Amino acid sequence: MSELTGWGTEVVIAVCPQCDWRYIVPEGKMPLRCPHCFAADLEPVTEGMEQLPYLRPPELAAPFTATKTVADERIEKFADGIPFAPRDLNPEALRSRVQPLYLPMWLVDGDVAATWEAEVGFNYNVVSHQERYSDGSGWATREVEETRIRWEPRVGQLERHYDNIVAPALEQHAAMEQALGVYALDNTQPYAADILERALVRLPDRAPEAAWADAVPAFQAAAGEECRQAAGADHIRQFRWSPTYTGQHWTLLLLPLYATYYLDDEGQPRPVLINGQSGRVYGVRRASMKRAQHTAMIILVVAAVLFFLSLVAGVAGLAVPPLIVIAGIGGMLALCVGLGAIIPIVRAWQFNRKPVETL
Repeated sequence: MSELTGWGTEVVIAVCPQCDWRYIVPEGKMPLRCPHCFAADLEPVTEGMEQLPYLRPPELAAPFTATKTVADERIEKFADGIPFAPRDLNPEALRSRVQPLYLPMWLVDGDVAATWEAEVGFNYNVVSHQERYSDGSGWATREVEETRIRWEPRVGQLERHYDNIVAPALEQHAAMEQALGVYALDNTQPYAADILERALVRLPDRAPEAAWADAVPAFQAAAGEECRQAAGADHIRQFRWSPTYTGQHWTLLLLPLYATYYLDDEGQPRPVLINGQSGRVYGVRRASMKRAQHTAMIILVVAAVLFFLSLVAGVAGLAVPPLIVIAGIGGMLALCVGLGAIIPIVRAWQFNRKPVETL
């Protein structure tokens, strides 16, 4: 397709049959594991490409300012401190599976003309006096200063150009932003074909037309803030306007991400995501109940052995009375060790009740 010719190198579209994420992949790089779910290998898309929302290359990309060294350090922290961690949840396994990835996001510029109205608030201080009684000194007057807001109506006309209003290019944009944080947009670089040599690129699943509804509130928020500043106010509320938008220009931006995974008790992949700018890590940290149960069984076996030896000592105590004391001590010790078998299971259960962590 003609949309694939602008990527600067020969590329194919690949899809994950498990999660349905679609990627741009250089020819000859297949097969690759899906860096979103890690549950299946990517497969080439050979038909229905005309139905995809957007296939043209991006204009901008945010660089990986979090280096591989930083990512390794964050992985080390992610894998640390997990009681009875799954055997696959270790720094070496996580680092060996790291896949750099770019996620798409829309930026839209536009001109806005509007009539607006709002209430703007101005801070002012009020001094009052409070009477307070103390047993030692009786009644005393204390001066209290508090800040209040004076609200005034305002109306006006607005004609402005706004740049780089963010709009999601993925349905999962809000969830990804909540997990990984907001990306900085002040050091973006023009797209270059060598990006595809270093990382996979996720294709948008929202065209600009579908993303426009999410951009409108950001335009309104930017306009409201400018109107507050123009009024010299400290606050603004009930901002309403009747905008007309013109001159819209859309830019596709790529956001850097490291993705890796570990296998849980059931052998299912658990993705771990690292913000390629800040190094912020998001993933499910879970203890292995199988390892906890295995440890509990070992403790129970030890308790059983102690109990058996105590029985033997008790029987022998019929002939050698001092052994009865040893048998009693051994029985109590066996009981304490046996009760301790529940500790690994309780620790793993309590840890797994924690919410998903962002580190």
